[in-house]
Amino acid sequence: MACAGNGMSDERIGEALIKEVIEEELKDVPSEDVPPLTPLTVEVKTEQEEKLVKQLSKMIRIVGDRVQHDQEFQDVIDGVASGSGSKSERFRQVADKVFEDGITWERIAVLIYVAGRLAVKMVEAHLPQSVREVLTWAVNFFKNNLLGWIQDHGGWINSFSELAAASIQRVSSMSSHSYGLIIIFLAGMSIGSFITWRLTRQS
Repeated sequence: MACAGNGMSDERIGEALIKEVIEEELKDVPSEDVPPLTPLTVEVKTEQEEKLVKQLSKMIRIVGDRVQHDQEFQDVIDGVASGSGSKSERFRQVADKVFEDGITWERIAVLIYVAGRLAVKMVEAHLPQSVREVLTWAVNFFKNNLLGWIQDHGGWINSFSELAAASIQRVSSMSSHSYGLIIIFLAGMSIGSFITWRLTRQS
């Protein structure tokens, strides 16, 4: 469960990250009916884990921005929120679509972002209680299908370089006023390197 030799839990970070992204997406949605999500996931235990979650969340929201411009993805997300039948099964179909060509850090980021956007769609569809279901579906998929891969690839701490590269690629394709966002990614890489250095010294 923990990143080797550093005491950080990839499972705990993953759960906290999914919740963080969903909550960030919901901040722009005016609704007093959204239930609290805290009891549904474990909380990070250290300041290092908290910093990691915050920085990864920023990267995920930029990487996932491309999904907003993918009409096929948007139609699928809308279908989960408004269609009839099992919403959990349709979420699984979305997840399978994301990973149809295999697992990468970028695709993990996209799935987490999709969970955030789906939570927003649920609120817009006047189904705010379903936000908790979205979190549960995403966490369960993460534990059952992604956690092992993440641990085999060095844990979340090793996601920084690929996510930063994907984020910068996304920013560079946007308008010039967005280039300031690159600072976020460089800061993320710096924080990741610093955390790795500190943890290496402690191990």
